[in-house]
Amino acid sequence: MPALSDTEMGGTIDAIHDLPTDVFYHDRDDLEKRLVRKLDLRLSVILVLYTLNMIDRSNVSNARLQGFENDLHLEGQQYATILSILYIGFIVIEVPGNMFLHWLERPSIFIPSCMIVWGAISVSIGFTTNYTGVLVARLFLGFAEGPFLPGALFLISGWYKRDELATRTALISSGILFSAAFGSLFASGILQGMQGVLGQAAWRWLFYIEGGITILVAICAIFVLPDFPHNTRWLTPEERALAISRLEEDGVGKPGKQSTMQGLWDAISDWKVWWFSVAFMFQYIAQCFFAYFPTLCATLGYDTTTTLLLCAPPWAFAAIVAFALTWYSDKKQKRYKYYLVSNALGTLAYIISIFTMNKAARYISMFLMAQLIAGYLVLWGWANNTFAREPAKRAVAIALMNGMGQIGNIVGSYAWPLNWGPTYRYSYVVSIAAMGVSTVMFGGMYVYLKHLNGQIERDEQSAKDIKELHFPTGFRYLV
Repeated sequence: MPALSDTEMGGTIDAIHDLPTDVFYHDRDDLEKRLVRKLDLRLSVILVLYTLNMIDRSNVSNARLQGFENDLHLEGQQYATILSILYIGFIVIEVPGNMFLHWLERPSIFIPSCMIVWGAISVSIGFTTNYTGVLVARLFLGFAEGPFLPGALFLISGWYKRDELATRTALISSGILFSAAFGSLFASGILQGMQGVLGQAAWRWLFYIEGGITILVAICAIFVLPDFPHNTRWLTPEERALAISRLEEDGVGKPGKQSTMQGLWDAISDWKVWWFSVAFMFQYIAQCFFAYFPTLCATLGYDTTTTLLLCAPPWAFAAIVAFALTWYSDKKQKRYKYYLVSNALGTLAYIISIFTMNKAARYISMFLMAQLIAGYLVLWGWANNTFAREPAKRAVAIALMNGMGQIGNIVGSYAWPLNWGPTYRYSYVVSIAAMGVSTVMFGGMYVYLKHLNGQIERDEQSAKDIKELHFPTGFRYLV
């Protein structure tokens, strides 16, 4: 379906506002509910894509339990380097990737194309025979995977209102949870049943199978994913007009008002973007146990299959907490306080792990660690809300925050050396310190945005003409 012209769009938007409330199935509220349900159904496919993204990114952690290091003759910190090299690509490619997506305006093509490339690279890791080969493959994997999360976040921020974003961010980002839970279960089956098949080690089959699945799903995603409200073909004119108008009413900018390069300049010249970026970097350091979760489960002393099965329940618990916390965050239109609660529970988990090697206590602490993802998802809803007004700026801001944050993943990859195990006390201390820094930094932003909301409210009360206001009437930052 072709996009409407500006004149047609304006007329349709006016018609949406003027719809009589007594017209069954055509009043605005009912149409909006049907539109959001349709969007939720279409965009829920991102959950599957993100699950595969995380599986292909982290399957080396599962392969490590079944001969990956021995077969590739890895020594010292080489495994940590294999983990961290991935994030070089993220840092370099995320901002250009989202700028390109803003210019192209076709996430239904761009995101699956990236998936096909990273699926092929993942398959190729199964053919590597030494440290150099897997290092190069992981480097290119980072460049292919890097555009995915910023692109997905930019896509959903172009469809949902600010008080809908945290829950939807949780929905698509719970791929982290599903990959950790079901990825471990899936890996345990492959590692247990594929050893020696066609003369290949089981860990190689892990890369062959999971990479192949990614390619197949990516091809299907091309026909499911939407683009943006103004150019998605399967919307009716009425739905398209409502999708655009409801975002404008929520203070989200119209597409096309800013050029891509103007968005880049506005993002890099806004100190809030850099503040969020550095705070995310420390938060990523604090959460770097994600990549070592199978290793931490292995400290409980069970065999490989049991260890991988034990990885699943903490992430299932985290999924429940994440959906509950983000839903409540959207309902109350609050962000920082719920992130703070999640971090407090994570800190408690780290403290438990520092002071005991008791199996039950450490396993309980893993549940509390895993739920940190809930606070992380609230953070992304908050970040999207804070830069909601101009799409071009938002595209760069999301990518810059996540890209800069990957420096934390690089640093964190070296915070869990084997010689610090099995207690990993020093690793937990590093995580607590990093979490303390991020919590304070996000707290500073919380205080600043509350102050800014007060200033906006005073400006509205004192303004003699609406044109004097710098923000849409009624706009407030969610804090």
